[in-house]
Amino acid sequence: IPLTGPLRGVVVLLLVGFTWLLASALFGGEGSLSVRNIFTAELRPRRYKCGLSAPCPPKHLAFRLVSGAANVIGPKICLEDKMLMSSVKNNVGRGLNIALVNDVSSLLKFLRPLHEGTLVFVASFDDAATKMNEESRRLFEELGSTAVKELAFRDSWVFVGAKGIENKSPFEQRMKNSKSSNKYEGWPESLEMDGCIPLRPPLEG
Repeated sequence: IPLTGPLRGVVVLLLVGFTWLLASALFGGEGSLSVRNIFTAELRPRRYKCGLSAPCPPKHLAFRLVSGAANVIGPKICLEDKMLMSSVKNNVGRGLNIALVNDVSSLLKFLRPLHEGTLVFVASFDDAATKMNEESRRLFEELGSTAVKELAFRDSWVFVGAKGIENKSPFEQRMKNSKSSNKYEGWPESLEMDGCIPLRPPLEG
């Protein structure tokens, strides 16, 4: 059926408009950004600090801990969108990787003088348990750990504690080294934990 009169004019205007939008999207131009946004806004999930799926409430710290994978891929410690420790930063090693927020020789000299309210972030790599003695485990228990007492050879472990904590920390995961469930040959799978930590003095500003 041939198009005549006003109907033909409407069709021509629609074709011109669609052609302009398509050209803008493909080749840039003032309208390209808005056109792209129409099609991509719903496809791009919003990114929050340290890759969290939702923002932390006010006066909370966003964090993400990832333990090492076997003895190959190093751990990561992120706080408030700042990567404190990672293989890329070349500041991780086998055993315990610890970041303090508040303010390395042996582990005991590292943990004993902590100030009240200091946050302690721990991510294991390869084997974190072999060189730990009774006192070092007790110090981690005082920081809120419940898993450190049973931590064994090549277990995966991530933990956030605090000096002077009144209760046990809710931020802790342990994956036992077991031949029947290990993801890697001789090692359990890597652990990943994130969340929001409420600020306490002297961290609260």
